[in-house]
Amino acid sequence: MRGKTSTYFKILLILERASYTQIIMRRRILLINPWIHDFAAYDLWAKPAGLLYLASTLKKNGYDVKLIDCLDPFHPGMERETRTRAPKRLPSGRGGFFKESIPKPETLKDFPRKYGRYGITPRMFENELLLAKKPDAVFVTSMMTYWYPGVFETIDILRRVIPKVPIVLGGNYATLCGDHAARHSGADIVVKGEGEKALAEVLKDLFNDELQFLPDKDDLDSYPFPAFELLSRMDHVPIMTSRGCPFNCSYCASHRLNDGFRTRDPIRVVDEIEFWNRKFGVRNFPFYDDALLVDRERHVIPMLEEILRRGLDCVFHCPNGLHLREIDAFLSRLMFRAGFKTIRFGFETANTRRQTDTGGKITSEETKAAVAHLLEAGYNGNDIGMYILCGLPNQSASEVRDSIDFIRSCGARPVIAEFSPIPGTPIWEEAVQVSPYDIEKEPLYHNNTLLPCRGKDFTYEMYRELINMARRPTH
Repeated sequence: MRGKTSTYFKILLILERASYTQIIMRRRILLINPWIHDFAAYDLWAKPAGLLYLASTLKKNGYDVKLIDCLDPFHPGMERETRTRAPKRLPSGRGGFFKESIPKPETLKDFPRKYGRYGITPRMFENELLLAKKPDAVFVTSMMTYWYPGVFETIDILRRVIPKVPIVLGGNYATLCGDHAARHSGADIVVKGEGEKALAEVLKDLFNDELQFLPDKDDLDSYPFPAFELLSRMDHVPIMTSRGCPFNCSYCASHRLNDGFRTRDPIRVVDEIEFWNRKFGVRNFPFYDDALLVDRERHVIPMLEEILRRGLDCVFHCPNGLHLREIDAFLSRLMFRAGFKTIRFGFETANTRRQTDTGGKITSEETKAAVAHLLEAGYNGNDIGMYILCGLPNQSASEVRDSIDFIRSCGARPVIAEFSPIPGTPIWEEAVQVSPYDIEKEPLYHNNTLLPCRGKDFTYEMYRELINMARRPTH
């Protein structure tokens, strides 16, 4: 009898679990990548990777998941809706967004630049919502802190079209300006930090759901591949071989956005690249890492060697900026052979004192040696982009000009990166003190187009001259 009773309860447990899984499978989660509102925006291999990591975890737990990408440059109805041509796209996967001019926020009304909404039209977004089955919850991501107006517009429309559906807001803005988001966004829940970490708690609070699968945050190889198949087209797939960064550069928020520095198994990374390449025909892969070359002997070198061993026909891009100190003759040749095409490095400045103050990642002499190795490996000078920070607190135009001249003397291409003050970074307090804007209370003033921390002697005319100077081809 005891054996029969035991079997009976096992059957009950199986039926109960099956019923619970069916309940979850009927639950619908809608994911939203919101618009950008800004003076300018360009798609430099931008995909909502964090949101799509959440999507794959939700799908693995049986949820019905749908994505609406408000930035979708391939939306099939946009040309008909707007009677304009689709934005120009390059084969590498970068290009323009659809754009509609809109009034500037009152805060920015005196700034002499046109303002725009980048992405699909609000009417098309509303149509997408109406065509989709009503979700049980909506997850909205966010990017730059000063792009929050696009997030707010998204949430306003969600409230009007699908009222009473709980809205969860996460991403960079929600993490870096959490109090602002909680007070003003209209979201029911604001999540700070990595979304997977909060996912179980959010679903427990909303529905009393218990997730059967949750990746181990300390083991990035336990994460399922992001659900890029939810996008309308995969002209490229971003790859993350790590999260976080071991450095603590004064201007960077990586330590606030990530729970420490963690890396994946390099062979598992190549497995993912091969999966997207073989199954979906994707050739272009930008790396989203903040520290791709760190611990190179155990990380990037075996990854590149495995790419070559498998004979993958891929092209790789590094828009986030690589660490120059790791570059030598061997790694330069390996990167060139493996198909690294767009390579960008974080040089920041030729000013010796500021090199130390901003993090001490590289010196000018090390930069010169690294560029020489890259040129010898086969790269053209215009292929080697060096980010130069412009508009740092108390920075002069002459410092930026000297940095441009130095990079050109090395044979590489200078790339101006306008400084945006980020809450919680080491340089934040200094930025607050020198900025003529109230950057503490209003994230719109973080906009790098404003050069919000430039000195009084650093004029916009000087800035435009520096931009033109940097854009000249490298010979």
